[in-house]
Amino acid sequence: MGLSLTGCERGKETDALFTTYQQRLAAALDATPPTPGTPNNIPAFPDADDRLFEIPDIREGMLDIYALRECRIGVLVANRNNQLGKVAAPSQRWLYELKLWRRLEACAHSDVAQQLDDEDRQRLERLTRTKAERMPMASWNALFSSEEWVGSFSRASGPLPPDSLTIPTEALAALRYLRTMTTRQLDTDWQPDSTILEQHLKTLREAPLTAQVLRSLQLASLRLEEANRLYATAEATTSCPLVDVGRLDTVKDYVENELSPYLEGLNRLAGTWLGAVEALLNAQQVAREAITEYRHRWLSLNNPTAPWQRYLNARDTHRQHWLRLLRLCSNEKTT
Repeated sequence: MGLSLTGCERGKETDALFTTYQQRLAAALDATPPTPGTPNNIPAFPDADDRLFEIPDIREGMLDIYALRECRIGVLVANRNNQLGKVAAPSQRWLYELKLWRRLEACAHSDVAQQLDDEDRQRLERLTRTKAERMPMASWNALFSSEEWVGSFSRASGPLPPDSLTIPTEALAALRYLRTMTTRQLDTDWQPDSTILEQHLKTLREAPLTAQVLRSLQLASLRLEEANRLYATAEATTSCPLVDVGRLDTVKDYVENELSPYLEGLNRLAGTWLGAVEALLNAQQVAREAITEYRHRWLSLNNPTAPWQRYLNARDTHRQHWLRLLRLCSNEKTT
């Protein structure tokens, strides 16, 4: 039987890539390699009570629902209230709410509504309006109570290894479909598809990609910042900080063949994925404070202290140090 590496063990491959670079750089600078720090883990995702909306039930009498029987909502309501309906997955509850509102909306604009007495017609209009007003909260709850979405932020994850930086096209398609469902849920010209939705959620369930991206950015930022301090100390003492300029080729080969490809791959993947997550969250018409705070601290593309901007700053600073080292020491090497 073959053995497979766990996420944590695969993450060690990435850490080794950075620490090997630090060691080679330190040897070239005749300096002591930095003691690797431990990247901070991402925080726990907000609890359900803090991330979900409380949506009170709409209670109507059996006779009142019977009066609206021509709207064809009786079976829907019964299915929602039975044992299976009460334990349905968040995605299925969302689809139920969509189907119920669409039937109410269609009924309210049909000849059926004109045949109702005033009280029943007003009830139909009130139910239709109330359901429409609550749909943004219903879709929010469907997303933020789903195990697929919450699992994407799992703390039990590790940084992405060098061979796992391909753009996740299927997972991105899942986020796009969820965004479309959110933005067009009250558009009766667009129809949600339960099979497509469940397939997309299954794709998201395969890996905690958001957490893996954040952990990767945390690790890369920390290791680059450690290397940057090594550069800064060396640059303060001499024009070309290399004691043996011949060692420059060893570091250069490692940067070009190992470090730079990883950073470029992480840059593409993290920027693409976090951009798609932000687009999905921007599509929401409502929000809970706990999620807004989590989003600003960990998912923001603009917050200078969030993982993405911290990584870009560490990467750009590292590039400046590296180019300066090449300029100074390459010139000295060829004189």
